[in-house]
This record gives sequence, C-alpha cells and structure tokens, in this order.
Amino acid sequence: MAEVRVLALDFVGTLAGHGPAADGRLIAEVLRDLPGTVVPDDFPTRFDNATRRLREADRAREVRSTFATRLRRAAQDSGAGIPDLRLATEAVFTALPDARIDPEAAGALRDLHRAGLTCVLASNTDRPERVRRQTLKAAGIADCFNALVLSGTLGIRKPDPRFYAAVASAAGCPCEDILFVGDNPENDAVGPHKYGMSAVLVTPGPRPAGLPAGLPAGISTVSHLRELASHLNNRRGKAS
Repeated sequence: MAEVRVLALDFVGTLAGHGPAADGRLIAEVLRDLPGTVVPDDFPTRFDNATRRLREADRAREVRSTFATRLRRAAQDSGAGIPDLRLATEAVFTALPDARIDPEAAGALRDLHRAGLTCVLASNTDRPERVRRQTLKAAGIADCFNALVLSGTLGIRKPDPRFYAAVASAAGCPCEDILFVGDNPENDAVGPHKYGMSAVLVTPGPRPAGLPAGLPAGISTVSHLRELASHLNNRRGKAS
C-alpha cells in the first residue's frame, strides 16, 4: 500500500455545510448593478427555467453545465445584455454567502497539513476560485492548500475522469499517493478509486447507497474529518 502524500479534499459535506443557491431573482438583482448590463423583468424566470432544462439534459449526458453556461442561456432566452460573463459570475458569488466551514473540520485539516501532508481542494462548485479562496482565508485554512481544482474553473465536474487527472496534475505525484476525501459516494470514493487513488468517504450515518457491495480495498469510511488522522495512522500500521 502506497504512502499517502497528498489529500484531495471535497468542500461541501467534508469541510463545510451547504450554502445558499443562486436563483434567478438574486442573480437579476446583482446583475442590474453592473455597468452596461441590461436585465429584462422576465430574466429570473428565464434563468430558473434554463437551469432546470440544462440539468435534465446534463443528467442524461452525465455532465453538469457550468454557471456561466446557464447564465448565457438565460440571457439568450430573455434578451438580457451581459457583456462580461466572468465579471457577472464573480459579482453573483461575491454577493451570495458561501457555505460555512466547520471549525472542527478546519482544525483537523490544519493538523494534517502540519503533519506534512500536501492538500488540494477538489470541489464541484459554481463559485470562482477567488471567492472560494476568500472563504478558506476567513476560516484560517487558505495556507493549507497547495492548489484548488474547481469544476467552475476547470469546466469539468466529478466524476469525469478528467477532473481526477487535473487533481493528480495539481498534486504533482502518482495517483496511488493521493487520498481523496469527500462525502459523495460516486464523486469522492468510486470515481477517484477507479482512477487509481485511494479514498475515504465522510459519512456520519449508515453506509450510503452508491458504494460497491463489499467495500473494496482502497475505499474506507469515517464519520467526520477529525477521524482522518487516526485512519491514516492505522493505515500506516497495517502497511508496516
């Protein structure tokens, strides 16, 4: 069993709770304050409808459209004028509060980083990197991360194998040296495991649906991030 050198950590459900979602009404309010932007009255409905349609199509193709794609579609449907999608996205997610980071999870992460582990944030999110870095900084853990791999920046979401390739590239080490940690069975356990990483699923309750029958070697479970240090110590003991 390879020695873990890098932790690839999910965000929501692992380090933080769930934050509010950006709906059409809030987005319209933010966009109307941007110079040169024209937002028709029916934009909120158009955005929510575009989001619903794209997500239905995404499920069929096993992908997830980015926020900018949904924003562009709503603008086309409503006749809105949004000259800079990147600026609009930044403005929306600056106005919308991010998920709150669990202080106990943040403390556990700091201890793991001090113990010598490289950390990469690996998250499906619409939030721009600058906004997510501000959230990490406010929680005192921004310096724990060597890199952020975010689907909104990458344009690819877990469980697309290209997402895990980007994580491995950011980690700068072989996949077998990376431990993926998250709360979603498909995205954070099965997907990374198929790509050659080991994985720990954070699940406070009973074993969730979506895990293979008979937990395969390379996938383990903990109830909270605070248990990860003990898990790694036990892993090292078994390997010695």
